[in-house]
Amino acid sequence: MAGGSKQGRLIEGSSSSSRQVNDRYLSAADEKAYKKFKEAKITPSRMLNQAALNFKTEEVTLEGELLERSKIFERKEKVSLSVREKECEGITRFLRASCTLAPPMALMAEKGEEKLIEVARHIAKTLGRTDTMADDILQIFSNFDRRFSRENLAADRLSDGSITEENYSSLEHQFARFLSSDRSIWSDSADAAAFLDAVDSLISAVRDLDPPALEHANDLLQQCMLRLEDEFRSLIENPYGVSPYEPVPPPGFDSDGEDSEEEEEDQIPVAPPVTDYDFVIDALPPGSVADLHEIGKRMFAAGFGRECAHAYSLARRDFLEESICRLGIRHRATADTSISDEVQAAPWTELEDEIRRWVKAVNVGFRILFPSERRLCQRIFAGLSAISDLSFAEACRSSAIQLLRFGDAIASHSRSPERLFRVADMYEAIRDVIPELNALFCDKYSAFLCTEAVALWKKLGATIRGIFTELDNLIRRDPATAAVPGGGLHPITRYVMNYLRAACASRQTLEEVMDEDGMGIAEIPDRPSSPLAIQIAWIMEVLQGNLEAKAKAYREPALSCVFLMNNGRYMMQKVRDSNELTILMGEEWIRRQAARERRWGSEYQKSTWNKVTAVLRVDSSGRAPEPSVMRERLKVFNVYFEETCRAQSGWVVADERLRAEMRMTAVGIVMPAYRRFLESYRGVEGGKHGDRNVKHSAQEVEARINDLFISRP
Repeated sequence: MAGGSKQGRLIEGSSSSSRQVNDRYLSAADEKAYKKFKEAKITPSRMLNQAALNFKTEEVTLEGELLERSKIFERKEKVSLSVREKECEGITRFLRASCTLAPPMALMAEKGEEKLIEVARHIAKTLGRTDTMADDILQIFSNFDRRFSRENLAADRLSDGSITEENYSSLEHQFARFLSSDRSIWSDSADAAAFLDAVDSLISAVRDLDPPALEHANDLLQQCMLRLEDEFRSLIENPYGVSPYEPVPPPGFDSDGEDSEEEEEDQIPVAPPVTDYDFVIDALPPGSVADLHEIGKRMFAAGFGRECAHAYSLARRDFLEESICRLGIRHRATADTSISDEVQAAPWTELEDEIRRWVKAVNVGFRILFPSERRLCQRIFAGLSAISDLSFAEACRSSAIQLLRFGDAIASHSRSPERLFRVADMYEAIRDVIPELNALFCDKYSAFLCTEAVALWKKLGATIRGIFTELDNLIRRDPATAAVPGGGLHPITRYVMNYLRAACASRQTLEEVMDEDGMGIAEIPDRPSSPLAIQIAWIMEVLQGNLEAKAKAYREPALSCVFLMNNGRYMMQKVRDSNELTILMGEEWIRRQAARERRWGSEYQKSTWNKVTAVLRVDSSGRAPEPSVMRERLKVFNVYFEETCRAQSGWVVADERLRAEMRMTAVGIVMPAYRRFLESYRGVEGGKHGDRNVKHSAQEVEARINDLFISRP
């Protein structure tokens, strides 16, 4: 006992220093108690000293008062660092001395060990007003022959598998203090450690208590789990200790109320573009992750693993949903019918913009956000794979479904041909993240998300095939009587060829989509053989048939030929200008198209210039033609030529090369025949009257032909 008194004096003496008083947080009762303790000159060190002496003599009646009132000093006193260090040193020497007592005294001290440790924690917390002081004091305890370490104390409690009524009563008292406080337990590391130790003791006790006491212990355990759940959620939502009632405006946003009031309520702040997806996000600091891990272990051990997973998912789900919204995706109800109805009612121009944002959101979500969330779950629930998988699935479920349901609604939308390109972008986005999804959603709780993503991928492929079918139908439905003035390029030709050329920029994707069974077809040189090539060739044939039907709407056969040549040349030129279309259609198709064009050109010549030059033929029987016959033939030629030039001057040949070819052909047919006729005519008329009835010189005829056709499309 003498050693204990000497040690007590050492501790008391070390605490003599000036103290600053802060009265803001004291109630009237606390103020009265504080004055009482001050008058008795009771310092925190003296409280520990007195408590230890009482425990050694089994005078434990003061313990409750010390535990209750030591909190006053926690709020009232601000002890300097040097004083803390001296008192910690004194506490260490005191505890070392208490362990060297004679066996009878050591036995008495053992009975009060639990309570002594609790008082020591309170005093340590009182002294530890810096971030590291409380941990330093506890470290001193734990380093003392490992006797007072949390692990060894917990092992001692669990070693015999039982708990005394006295210890259980003390446990209840300790829980009452924590559970009745509105302050976060994890705002103080010493409190957090003490609470977890108490929870460990309670979990151990529940396993071995008799039925009469078990029900009460279970009730207490449930209260503890509810508090742990609240602390768990608070640590996730406020990992840096920011009060949820005092939100901090995010960087980059003006906090001025005048501007914010003018903002539309549904305006979404869009995140800057992301191009590199090879990184993860640490959403919580390491310290918070460690605290969450400790809480998760206790909740799982107590049979509240699902509740812990639910708390995690509730807290993290909002973060993920907000992150998706910041990528420009409006939050919609996840019901299939609601999203589908909203998409069906939206103008396509609006949907195009949202699809572009959706493609980026899919890449960010499935390559950054969700993998980062999986990593966070694995760190918090390390060693608890089932809870980790459940927490991850529930946290990601809403955001992932939001993305997938929107894609499904677009895939179910009208299959107008102009929607091919955005749908192809969506198809590629989902296809490219499938490998990540297979690794990410691989457990039983989240596997359905991978299944839905694969289903969406296939549905988007079916939509693309359906769009090509709709393009076929669109060409067939275009009215055959819709003739273009002047036989120029028809809008349907321009639309289809530019459409196919743009579509084939994604040839590899379309090849994959069209090869539905994945078997592929052996390539045949110069002939379309792949599923996509066959599809494109079929579209070309449908277009050609539609154009030939439209050509019949022209009254002049020559103009029908000009119309077919115009559109046929445009089709062939678009194929030649596109490497992808050239590969798909093959050289054989180009040769067939050129042969068609030559046939149309020949028909054009027969119905126009051959008819004009037919009247210029001279009888070759050897007799000289009559002058009157020659004059009549010249008159007929002039009429035919002028009518033909007048008619064809309004015809359209859009392609410059085709226009030059047609003029050259006409000159080659007309000019030789006309020159021979003029030579014969001058020979018959003779003399100065030879050119009297010649209305057009050879140069004038050639010039008129070279002025034919206009170039406007």
